[in-house]
Amino acid sequence: MHVPKVIRMNMVSILPALERVLLTLWIGGLWVSGFIVAPLLFAGLESRAQAGTLAGSLFSIMSYIGLACGILLLGLKGLRRERPAARWPLLVIVVMLVLVIVGEFVLAPMIAELRGAGLVDTPRFGQLHGLAAILFIGNCVLGLVLVVAGRPD
Repeated sequence: MHVPKVIRMNMVSILPALERVLLTLWIGGLWVSGFIVAPLLFAGLESRAQAGTLAGSLFSIMSYIGLACGILLLGLKGLRRERPAARWPLLVIVVMLVLVIVGEFVLAPMIAELRGAGLVDTPRFGQLHGLAAILFIGNCVLGLVLVVAGRPD
């Protein structure tokens, strides 16, 4: 009986596939949420406040997805033996996780506090929102670098 090659995959070939799936989920989610869904919310909803609240929730969900994917990618990296020159994606993933942590656990609560106090038209809100956007775009670009490189590590 002939067993298809796909079924005969071993751990060596499963790990890279799993890494690609995790990277696709994380980076694809960032790009879709930030560059398709969020703009649609602001264009389609009459209330900018409601659009902002929904977009904030979406970005928070993506932060947790990013944390989970990034941590799993780091764990999978520990299962593989690579030459040192091939480890640069590991550093990129660590930087991306730091950006997610700062965005979600430092900036997002500060932005939410200002939003709750009705201070969305203040310079401070704009600064924090702008910084959060820079971190988000930074993650999108770093993730794209990993995607273009063809592998998460």
